[in-house]
Amino acid sequence: MNNMKNLYIIGAGGFGREVAWLVKRMNEQLPTWNLLGFLDDDKSKHGVMEDGYPVAGGIDLLSEAEENTYVVCAVGSAKVRKMLIKRINQYPNIRYATLIDPDAILSERVTIGEGSIICAGTIITVDITIGKHAILNLDCTVGHDAELGDFVTMYPSVNVSGMVQVGTCTELGTGAHLIQQIKVGKNSVIGAGSVVIRDIPDSCTAVGNPAKVIKFH
Repeated sequence: MNNMKNLYIIGAGGFGREVAWLVKRMNEQLPTWNLLGFLDDDKSKHGVMEDGYPVAGGIDLLSEAEENTYVVCAVGSAKVRKMLIKRINQYPNIRYATLIDPDAILSERVTIGEGSIICAGTIITVDITIGKHAILNLDCTVGHDAELGDFVTMYPSVNVSGMVQVGTCTELGTGAHLIQQIKVGKNSVIGAGSVVIRDIPDSCTAVGNPAKVIKFH
């Protein structure tokens, strides 16, 4: 279809293949994306087919991209994702796709920044702000008035309660739970299965129930 938008997925790993599946699910509902394949700087993957789509080359291939070529970064590490987006920003013809699985549930009172990925089974309620290039993986929940910064990563089955604030580039491990009104700083990591009942500072790792800081970085 002439109105289909060309799209590359950055990262040919497992999550990249999950995002390709997400794109397929979106297209089944409303044909939107012409998925051109994956881009990955791992040269051993170049020319390989992943789920029927080629790994076309490295990210620098975007220097030759046609106008209004879309990309989405399917790299789980918030720090690496931020670095990659900084590189991609130098290419003038590139735009960022925001991908929301048809099985995600969210109200009209949700703001989602460009380049973000919302996976199947995730529920986002009301008056919520999600930054740019965030990833909310499978089966997550976000409660009212929450604020998630740019490049936040929520791994599967994370529960964020109402009025929680999560800083830029912070990662919430699989099955983590954040009670209401908690603030988690930027560049931090919350371990899998942790229960956060008090504020967490910037640039640290916190684990356990209740979550406690075990190191700064």
